[in-house]
Amino acid sequence: MMAMNDVAIVAARRTPTGTAGHGLATSTAADLAAAVLPAVVADAGIAPDDVADVVLGNCTGPGGDLARFAALQAGLGLAVPGLTVDRQCGSGLAAVAVGAALVSATQSSRPVILAGGVESASTSPRPGRAPFAPPELGDPEMGDAADHVARLRGVSRERQDAYALRSHRLAVAAQAAGTYDGELVPVAGLAQDERPRPRMSLARLARMRPIFGPEGTATVGNSCGVNDGAAVVALMSETERRRRGLPGLRILASKTTGVDPRTPGLGIVPAVRAVLDQLALSLDDVGVIEFNEAFAGQVLACCDDLSLDPERICVQGGALALGHPWGASGAVLLTRLFSQLVRTPRPGVLGLAAIAVGGGQGVAMAVESCP
Repeated sequence: MMAMNDVAIVAARRTPTGTAGHGLATSTAADLAAAVLPAVVADAGIAPDDVADVVLGNCTGPGGDLARFAALQAGLGLAVPGLTVDRQCGSGLAAVAVGAALVSATQSSRPVILAGGVESASTSPRPGRAPFAPPELGDPEMGDAADHVARLRGVSRERQDAYALRSHRLAVAAQAAGTYDGELVPVAGLAQDERPRPRMSLARLARMRPIFGPEGTATVGNSCGVNDGAAVVALMSETERRRRGLPGLRILASKTTGVDPRTPGLGIVPAVRAVLDQLALSLDDVGVIEFNEAFAGQVLACCDDLSLDPERICVQGGALALGHPWGASGAVLLTRLFSQLVRTPRPGVLGLAAIAVGGGQGVAMAVESCP
């Protein structure tokens, strides 16, 4: 059996991230995933007959096996099965870890697993979220939990607003430069992310009122949106990648950890530490870092706990600007790493993706760019 570090990501694409009720409002979760899957197949230079399975993360979709439905809708063929994974906000990254494990464990004439995540908040049939944890352990709403984490770690409103402004400015600059173009698959007439705000300013952010209680510090401006989107990667063994002469990202390690359900936003911290400990590395060894920016206060608290300069996070903009399509967001992080390390070739550079999860979990994955 292969180890995880014998598996590589050889293609990565995503839809634009839509604001719920806007550009992707009529696209179902299956529509979004089915739009991305063929683009990833084409990028990898593979045929549907090469695909052994499709693994997709999803939080609030229609039920059933969404991955199988999307695979059929995408025209991958009747022989390609599908597996749907729910680790809430970490579903997309967890699905890639599951896909990598399937590559490692399976000897098949079909060498490719397609994995990622999808969310359509606009078309979700669920009126509200499911419980994240038993009530006696604490099951806060994510915004309330983010305010709690900011208070615990002493992250001021001013720091949160400044970090959110940075995310928007970086994303707006990346959009203008065409930085995202190579990773995007237009859907339903939407060709770019809807959320980045060119006119965002500290003065505008300072006028926004707390949204989770009068004593809180999380606002609409320094919190992620409610969003639609999908992201998918193609996985194959390192041996197969080299045989086909494809550049890619070698997966070095992936870890999932648990934390107190009352402080779910801190889940990034132990997951990152576990990955780095397994590899005997430090954050100084990592060249590109993508954390999911659910809330500015939460991201800054994680950076403080990790003694990590926030300026190293999401240097082309993150979820505060781009949006957070829950089940897809972990796979979006990998797509962003692929663009920064493979589409812009940087062989031998390490990348790190991490995301916090409702209910008190964290998922992290380390990768290395290979020519």
